[in-house]
Amino acid sequence: MKTGRKTMCIALGLGAGLGLGALAGGQVHAGGFALQNQNGAGTGNAFAGAAAVAEDASTIYFNPAGMVLLPPGHSISAAVTFLNRTVDYSDRGTVSVPTFPLGEDGGDGGSLAIVPAAFWSYSPDSKWAVGIGLSPTFGNVTEFDKDFIGRFSGYFAEIKQINLNPSVAYRVDDRVSVGFGLNFARNETEFRQMAVVGAGAQRDAHLKGDDTAIGWNVGAMLQITPYTRLGFAYRSSMEFDLSGRQKIAGLLNAGIGAELETPDNASLALHHQLSPQWELLGDLTWTGWSKIQDIKVEGGTSPVLSYRFKDTWRVGLGVGYKLDDKWKLRAGVAFDEAPVRSAEDRTMTLPDSDRSWIAFGARYALNPQTTVDLGYSHVFFDDAPTRRVATIPAGLGGRQVIRGTFDVSADLLSVQLNHHF
Repeated sequence: MKTGRKTMCIALGLGAGLGLGALAGGQVHAGGFALQNQNGAGTGNAFAGAAAVAEDASTIYFNPAGMVLLPPGHSISAAVTFLNRTVDYSDRGTVSVPTFPLGEDGGDGGSLAIVPAAFWSYSPDSKWAVGIGLSPTFGNVTEFDKDFIGRFSGYFAEIKQINLNPSVAYRVDDRVSVGFGLNFARNETEFRQMAVVGAGAQRDAHLKGDDTAIGWNVGAMLQITPYTRLGFAYRSSMEFDLSGRQKIAGLLNAGIGAELETPDNASLALHHQLSPQWELLGDLTWTGWSKIQDIKVEGGTSPVLSYRFKDTWRVGLGVGYKLDDKWKLRAGVAFDEAPVRSAEDRTMTLPDSDRSWIAFGARYALNPQTTVDLGYSHVFFDDAPTRRVATIPAGLGGRQVIRGTFDVSADLLSVQLNHHF
């Protein structure tokens, strides 16, 4: 029994670190797993130029300075995005661990997720505005079958991070406006893997942790000409002191803790009115994923996991066309880099890779105060090879190199309601 317990602890340690490291990630959407879909309107143009648009209350997230560009009074936006993600694994030569069957491809590791977002802004005059937003900023659900080939490295991860964002904006003059916001976030994760507990024996290992943190964001809008507006937005990193437990029935129930710093990001965006009907949107966004290198878990089996994330860039280009007084049409494309640059660093439950977007959408005016947005995006992921090492106790294989390729894609369908009064 003593030997079995030691064996289990060694195998569980790797999974624990993977689970906490997964907090850095999310579903699809922005390179590096941050949730890009903070509203429904942006889905229709791949979120191109989001920090310069300012056409409804969701500007609170993308650039709080845009609140003073909304009409005086109350503005409300509520959105929901249905996100269907497919994650298929194909093995390319993984060697079985002694005394254990190799396993299967794990089925579809993706799922259908519902991503809500809500924003309220109030401008008493043309100078000042206040507002608040509530939305998830990181999130992921990946689940393979328990007989998945990569089960000793992880087969299930669920990450949830919800963010409350009170904000204020001020119009300096006819050309310049600025904004500032605070961010209060709660981060929760759950992670599962199969742990080796002895020769021919494996059990389900479970990790769960959470914490809250505070960050901030700033933005500015510059009206260069009557037809051209630049937007700049920066969102700070957030430091979480995660705490929770490692559990495996009858063998382990230990408290754990880990420090996680989510990345900061900066965006430069353009909105240009080409004509009364046509508008052009663009953006260049940087995200500081290199903050995540090694994640050390205190307590339990105290593993140190190396991720070697790299900073990423995103570029987006979109157009809008005002068909008439009721309809506005949208389209856009984007390219997102992934922070994972090698097969050795690509995990089982967060198989990130570079991605490209294509998007279409429309806004319809129900009346002068109320509009509805619809948007659809398809996200193409590059093939994602993995050569991830799963540590297996000495005498039972030592280590298993999981060799395969992930095929990932995603479809997003969004609806948003906007009302001004």
